[in-house]
Amino acid sequence: MPVMDNNVEPNKRIEEIDKEIAELFSERLDMCRKADEGLSTSEIALKCRKYEREVLGSSGDFDRVLLATMFNLSHSYRLTGYGSRDSALVDEIRRAIGQTPKTFPTTALVACQGVEGAYSQIAADKLFAGADIRFYKSFEGVFKAVEEGTAQYGVLPIENSTYGSVIAVYDLMRVHKFHIVRSIRLKINHRLMAKNGTALEDVKEVYSHEQALGQCSSFLKVNPQIKITVVANTAMAAQMVADSDRNDVAAISSPDCAVLYGLTIIKDDIMNSDHNYTRFICISKEMQIFPGASKISMMMALGHTPGSLSDTLVKFSSLGLNLTKIESRPIAGRDFEFMFYLDIDCSIYSEDVLTLIGHLDSEPTDFTFLGSYLEV
Repeated sequence: MPVMDNNVEPNKRIEEIDKEIAELFSERLDMCRKADEGLSTSEIALKCRKYEREVLGSSGDFDRVLLATMFNLSHSYRLTGYGSRDSALVDEIRRAIGQTPKTFPTTALVACQGVEGAYSQIAADKLFAGADIRFYKSFEGVFKAVEEGTAQYGVLPIENSTYGSVIAVYDLMRVHKFHIVRSIRLKINHRLMAKNGTALEDVKEVYSHEQALGQCSSFLKVNPQIKITVVANTAMAAQMVADSDRNDVAAISSPDCAVLYGLTIIKDDIMNSDHNYTRFICISKEMQIFPGASKISMMMALGHTPGSLSDTLVKFSSLGLNLTKIESRPIAGRDFEFMFYLDIDCSIYSEDVLTLIGHLDSEPTDFTFLGSYLEV
């Protein structure tokens, strides 16, 4: 261990040590490259695994964290520092970039869940100037319509700024084949509406989707006398009230639905937050990457082993990539294994990013590239 010169000011010595560590780590990366020459990917992996297990097993707690971080960064360096890796997925991405039209379509046959007036339909109308919208009873119906080619595109809610992820959609993402081609954030304006002549004190039951009910939970909490009934869609809730022969029911839905179904807004300040946005994704059957794509979504399965998530995340941080969302869902039939959904702000046109995708695709864990797209 080097002996510290008592005449050296501690902060100055810390700076010197940091510089020495950086230089030594740079040298280590160079030595890794030389040590790996002529070895296959599996041979490199086995060699590193054996050595790293021995070193980490004999290290103290702080040393173990430092060494594990250094090992992970070295693995990340292997991804991009050694050049690209052949990958059918990367070839498909390159083809999609070259073959996708230069402008997003203005008209299309679009699948949405719910009925006329649904927030998904409002989002679709903002994405497409002339959308021919077909409605389906469930989110799965939208996925199937796109997967089977019944619709060119599908629009689905994926997360809300105040109530979180739409779990049902995330669970369906694992079992259907699709690609995200665009996303949009829509300002949500929930209102309490009922038939003309119905006052707030008359309401005994409220219909709405569980997300909308959650986004208006404070209002419902101070009105415990009102029964809550969950329905499949906020627009369906408004339609149900309009078609009901009762005058004591109301719906939590959009102002558009109040006009569409001839209802009266009886209270408009019912949301927990005025800053209430829902993010919708637009999906297609084939991979399409339109110009300006600046976000990438993917999903991968990670085993229930210590450090498996951090080992993966360091691959992104080493390239300076910004992960904007991580969502995990348990995998049915597998004990303590999870599917992770990741959104990353990055360019698909970066060779380093393509190399990373190629390596992730070649690893033994389940990996799916969901798409590269622009969010509007």
